[in-house]
Amino acid sequence: MKKKVESIRSGFIFKKFEEEEKSPFDKLFEIFKELITHTSGDFEEAIEWLRQLDVEYKLTTSEYTIDDFIEDLKKKGYIREEIKPDGKGGMGITAKTERAIRQQALNQIFGKIKRSGSGNHSTKYQGLGDEHTGEFKEFHYGDSLDKISMTESLKNAQINHGAGEFKMTEDDLVVEETHHKSQMSTVLMIDISHSMILYGEDRITPAKKVAMALAELITTRYPKDTLDILVFGNDAWAISIKDLPYLNVGPYHTNTVAGLQLAMDLLRRKRNTNKQIFMITDGKPSCIRERDGTYYKNSVGLDPYIVEKCYNAASQARKLHIPITTFMIAKDPYLERFVREFTQANHGKAFFTGLKGLGEMIFEDYENNRKKKIRG
Repeated sequence: MKKKVESIRSGFIFKKFEEEEKSPFDKLFEIFKELITHTSGDFEEAIEWLRQLDVEYKLTTSEYTIDDFIEDLKKKGYIREEIKPDGKGGMGITAKTERAIRQQALNQIFGKIKRSGSGNHSTKYQGLGDEHTGEFKEFHYGDSLDKISMTESLKNAQINHGAGEFKMTEDDLVVEETHHKSQMSTVLMIDISHSMILYGEDRITPAKKVAMALAELITTRYPKDTLDILVFGNDAWAISIKDLPYLNVGPYHTNTVAGLQLAMDLLRRKRNTNKQIFMITDGKPSCIRERDGTYYKNSVGLDPYIVEKCYNAASQARKLHIPITTFMIAKDPYLERFVREFTQANHGKAFFTGLKGLGEMIFEDYENNRKKKIRG
């Protein structure tokens, strides 16, 4: 009698995608984080936009209203009462919200890019590093004792001398090879001149999101790295990570040289081997501050005097072994020529791009630069 053999099939099972169920608060909170970024931290304006969206798209129900959402924001510590500059009371976002906005920016911009585990930023050089490779070599005099793999060494001792009478010699010892981790000090320069909101295009919000995502990436994944953020208009000044959601453009010209000089000053204080400058801009340099404190401004074309100052700053950064990567949002041919010559003076890199994909490019460039030792 033949026994019936049942074949077992294995493989993929496909089913219709079912979105993860979110609570009414979580659904509104996702939209709120986007709106609070666009309004530069203005809670009242963000809520007004949310109410308008609710009217149009029926985001809430009678069981859970916008007012219920605001109460939950208070209870969960996302907003608090504060005194406005005009002396009136109102609501403002908290550090908890600032962190949530940065995390959302990180997920939106970098979430689709495949990344390795935390801290995997190694140079190609083998030696006394702190990143394990999973490969082993014989122990030699001078190797660090804390790199000896006891498990592999014990295994060798048993193989070489038998299990009957255990003994271990120097020839049995193996060490695990490691790579040096590179550290990076980065300055991110953001153009806040008036042109960042001209022609009906909001360019400052995407730049702000990129900065928040990069800040969150570095502080959570590469805590040994440093990130300084500065903005430049007529002048340049450093801002803290917590200031990013509130960043706005002003009635400024573009003093690129002031931004570069401040960036180099910040990087001179760092002891990290690798240093770099990322610059996000959409316009031509149009302003210089003179030694006597006055400003020389010219928005018509490319002023040779201002341009030459920019080239000099780029060359100075090269001598300090600080490469500059320029992310140029504008597409004007004469501006592209300027950026190419500026990049050549620095031996850096330039990306001519729109707003779409800006974050991914900055992330990939940051990752690539961390894997190598940057030299001038």
